[in-house]
Amino acid sequence: MTTDQSASGGPRPTSQDARTTGGSASGGTDPQSRRDPNGVPASAFNDADQGKPTGNGPADATRATRKRTSADDAPGKRAGTSADTAAGRTAAGKKASAGNGSDRDKAATGKAPAAGKTANQSEVAAGKTTAAGKVVDQDEAALGKTADQGKANVDTADAKSRAGDQDGPGKKDDAGEKDEGGEKDEGGKTAGGDGADDGGKSDGKPAEGGSKPDGAPAEGESKPDPWAAFGPAPEPVPTWYGRLGRRVGRLLIHEWTLAAVASLALAVLMTWPTLRYPAHTLPQDYWDPSLQAWQMAWSGHILLTEPAQLWHANAFFPERWTFAFSDTLLGYAPAGMIGTGPEAALVRYNIMFVLAHALATFGAYVLARQLGASRTGSAVAGAAYTYAPWLLAQAGHLHVVSNGGIPLALAMLARGHGWSLRHGYRPERRHEGWVYAGWLVAAWQLSLGFGIGLPFAYVLAGVVLVAAVIWYAKRIFWRLKRPFGQRLFVADLIGGLIFAGVGVLMAIPYFTVAQLHPNAERTIDDIAVFSPPATGFVTAPAESRLWGGLHEGARSLLSWHPEMTLLPGFVLYALALGGLFFSVWKVRQRLLLLAGVLVAMALSMGTELFDGRFTYVPLFDHLPGWSGIRTPGRLMLWATLLLGLLAAGAVSAFAVRVREISAERIPSWPSPWLRLATLVPLLLVIAEGTNTTPHPVVPAQPAAMRSVDGPLLVLPSGQNHDQPVMLWSTTRFQDIVNGGSGFTPRQLDDVRRVAMTFPDQTSVDYLRTLGVHNVLVLRDKIAGTPWEVSVDAPVDGLGITREEIGDVVVFRL
Repeated sequence: MTTDQSASGGPRPTSQDARTTGGSASGGTDPQSRRDPNGVPASAFNDADQGKPTGNGPADATRATRKRTSADDAPGKRAGTSADTAAGRTAAGKKASAGNGSDRDKAATGKAPAAGKTANQSEVAAGKTTAAGKVVDQDEAALGKTADQGKANVDTADAKSRAGDQDGPGKKDDAGEKDEGGEKDEGGKTAGGDGADDGGKSDGKPAEGGSKPDGAPAEGESKPDPWAAFGPAPEPVPTWYGRLGRRVGRLLIHEWTLAAVASLALAVLMTWPTLRYPAHTLPQDYWDPSLQAWQMAWSGHILLTEPAQLWHANAFFPERWTFAFSDTLLGYAPAGMIGTGPEAALVRYNIMFVLAHALATFGAYVLARQLGASRTGSAVAGAAYTYAPWLLAQAGHLHVVSNGGIPLALAMLARGHGWSLRHGYRPERRHEGWVYAGWLVAAWQLSLGFGIGLPFAYVLAGVVLVAAVIWYAKRIFWRLKRPFGQRLFVADLIGGLIFAGVGVLMAIPYFTVAQLHPNAERTIDDIAVFSPPATGFVTAPAESRLWGGLHEGARSLLSWHPEMTLLPGFVLYALALGGLFFSVWKVRQRLLLLAGVLVAMALSMGTELFDGRFTYVPLFDHLPGWSGIRTPGRLMLWATLLLGLLAAGAVSAFAVRVREISAERIPSWPSPWLRLATLVPLLLVIAEGTNTTPHPVVPAQPAAMRSVDGPLLVLPSGQNHDQPVMLWSTTRFQDIVNGGSGFTPRQLDDVRRVAMTFPDQTSVDYLRTLGVHNVLVLRDKIAGTPWEVSVDAPVDGLGITREEIGDVVVFRL
């Protein structure tokens, strides 16, 4: 028979029922149950409170005693008689353990019984919870069941000595949740059983006749809190649409959402009136924009009808691979699938023109934020990158304006690798999902054209190479064990292959065109024509509202000022210069950014700097595809981005200083003038980017273009004349001999030369040889040309017919 020390020097025999519930280990004693030398119980709370009743009344006690639920046979509870369970509940404060004896130290600290053990009544009343796999007689604890009447003779002294094993008054469990057998008050504590009123103690004696006194709570039952009615009402459980609304609300006020909306609003404002008459006007002129509107329309049309014929466009008939005669804007093909005809093409172009500006601002903002700049500093970087004065001269080149994928892809890749300029490498922030997204955005940017995409591809390859070298150098020479992760490596491998695959698939048609048309190949002399001098970096284009008129004299000294006026903004220069001395970036980081700016500017000068022998010419000679870049001045895009990051560092440091000043104020809040001062750099950058870009009306489509079949030739023909003709063909996409691009095929040159005498026998025979069926002469365009007279000449003997359709004369061969 095992003994359990309930008093000093007094062994107490335990019944078989107690052993069944795991009362104590064989031969074990409980040092906490012994009395101290002064005769005071070691665990007594307050002797004056020992006799307080804990029940809710005789009716409840009788009903709780009489009622038995399935909880008696709950899993983990040993099968036995009601006396077994009663004995386990009567041992108040005793913690059951299998083969270990009672661990009253754990009970005193609020720890739950081990897995598979049964929590006794005193533990439930003390607010203890059990871990997974433990069994608590919850029904009995909730109903305040008393000990079984057959076990009423349990030693009262033993119950008193174990009363101190319970948690102290008012103590709650670690989670702060409702305890078993008690109600939760405002602070997460339980009222009653573990409350401060009576210490959760009971004398353990049943009332006369085996029942509790009237109005007395049952053993283990919590006493109701009279102040509970004044507590806060419980929060209602949100419905599914309530949770959805909260998520949508959080999304709407997220920083990236606000940044995207602000970028779009700024783009509409800064490009106005692009969206005023989107179906009739184009920004800057209607030559190159008409070509690019046709490109989007063609890619969307052909991918829906005959995807295999993508590179064999309807222009430049009978040439092949004609879609690769210039940058394709292939990434905008999904937009090209919406709508048909010239008006839809114009609306599409104008919308994408505005969205391209918004994406550039958003992308540069996100990149600056990822690198560690403040919100205001990042906004300065985004506005400077998008609305730099030199870019106003590129308003007619959508493939140049569409550069937002560059900073956005870099930001995503940096985020996925857990790296920022300000905080360095943080492995815990790695996420391969952002790596995949970054490579996909980079591939999309490349699909818009090689004029901007090819330098980006080489920059990206250089960044990957330098990062890999630094990584392994630190591991080998500095012995820094920095994690990378297999999944991140797989993401980079797959993403890099996708990017390279898109580049190869895009490059094949261009290499084919270079073989078929040797005159399409650029020479170093062609590059020299478009190479800007150093004065171009302080000269603004005519479209600049602020500097355009003031720099008219400086522009007159440039041989091709649309590609040689490269002013990124005097405000940007000043902010970047300040960022060299006052910035959130480290000194070495500022120097690296400055070095990048100088390299980009040197390359932008083409052959003007030392004839390009040490800068542009090596790239032209050795990098595949670099010879296809006709205008080196567009590399100023990279200098603008790096200058924006330098400026963002300065503005961010200024914002930090403003916060420090505001913290010293009482109350700690900056004055309106101080808050406004942080926005001054942003406002100045935006003001310098305002423009006077013209928006001419595009010539209307002749009715004959909607009814006459191809192949056809439209006269007069020339680079600027043919680009609107390409736009007119978007109704039916019939084959047309006309075409405008970065170069002119020799066959089209021959057609234009022979057709100068049309209609005559030579020109008619030549056109029939090419397979041309119809020739359209535009009466409103032939003033001062040979066709002004010959268009009405007799056609007898030529085997052709003449027909008037509006202002167009149609000759059918």
